[in-house]
Amino acid sequence: MSTASSVSTDSPLKVIAGAPDRPLVIGEVEIQCYVLEGESRVLSLRGVSRALGLSHGGSRQAGATLPRFAASKSLSRFISEDLRLALNSPVLFENPLGSGTAHGYPAQLLVELCTTVLEARDAGALHKSQAALALRADVLVRGLATVGVIALVDEATGYQRIRNERALAAILERYIATELQQWSLTFPYEFYEQIFRLRGWDGPNGHKRPPQIGRDTNNIVYERLAPGVLEELRRKNPKQPAGYRKHRHHQWLTPDLGHPKLREHVMKVIVLMQAAPNWRIFMRLLNRALPRINDTIPLPLDDDLSEAM
Repeated sequence: MSTASSVSTDSPLKVIAGAPDRPLVIGEVEIQCYVLEGESRVLSLRGVSRALGLSHGGSRQAGATLPRFAASKSLSRFISEDLRLALNSPVLFENPLGSGTAHGYPAQLLVELCTTVLEARDAGALHKSQAALALRADVLVRGLATVGVIALVDEATGYQRIRNERALAAILERYIATELQQWSLTFPYEFYEQIFRLRGWDGPNGHKRPPQIGRDTNNIVYERLAPGVLEELRRKNPKQPAGYRKHRHHQWLTPDLGHPKLREHVMKVIVLMQAAPNWRIFMRLLNRALPRINDTIPLPLDDDLSEAM
């Protein structure tokens, strides 16, 4: 098979994370790795070839060497059809060093290829001259045994941070509206009535709501709704010079998800309020049933509840 036929002719994919100077390091082996659009993780074709000690030439030479190696008499019967196809169809992506294109393999291919080499070794099918190859495959597999190759690539390329940012952006896109929504009653009167009761305050009839009400609402509602929601609401609905916000936070929630989730959460909070004799017990119940994002769930409530009896 010619080298040209072993290279994908699809349009090159864009690199969204990774750089030539941030390789995947496995023991003493370094392999350039990237995350491409569509979140596909790839190892450079030449890097995979060099890691196995098969080639020291350019990517096209390496692209021809790996399929020939897989087709060799000592290994061919151990190569699955999917692996054979993958070796003959490298991923084409934009060269991160500048103009032109580069080729790579899906990150999982390295594990499958090394495992296949070790199967051939255990079956006594490899030639004595391929002992070094089996040793390299063994080193690579052992190096990847404790941490998945996907996680390693994400860490090496810095995509782990980008992935988290994208996940947060997706959440905010679903929860936060692009335009201000019409006001509607979202927090029932009982929500505030219960806060006054649990806090031991007089009211709320005929009493002005203290500033603490806003802080409590952020704590028991918006900070527990979804990651990043309160921060985004504060950004979109900032305090005015006079110290108040122009709109209600809930007017920036999406009508199809954000607002319904808010109302559902408020109803759950009210039920916990009704079950609690005071603010301290309520917060213990709340932190256990509806913890703030990234908070740990507190220990059992037995001691606190017994004190309240």
